[in-house]
Amino acid sequence: MHLSSEDKKKIFEQYGKTATNTGSPESQIALFTARINHITQHLKINKKDKSAELNLIKMVGKRRALLDYLTKNDVYRYRAIIKELELRK
Repeated sequence: MHLSSEDKKKIFEQYGKTATNTGSPESQIALFTARINHITQHLKINKKDKSAELNLIKMVGKRRALLDYLTKNDVYRYRAIIKELELRK
């Protein structure tokens, strides 16, 4: 994995409000987004890496499920994380 523990702590502090709040949907979505962006860059160079492509599809699905969860439970948090991570244009 390309993310070091310091990078993960920064993500959790920024989106989960504390470094130990790793379970909040916002921090999980931010972590998946960072990993998705990394794998996307990898696949631009290595087009035939099918295992990375499969993992990318799985991660996008997991992030989508978390976003759906936020939509159902608290639409304001959903809108905030979408705007902060710039997931929609």
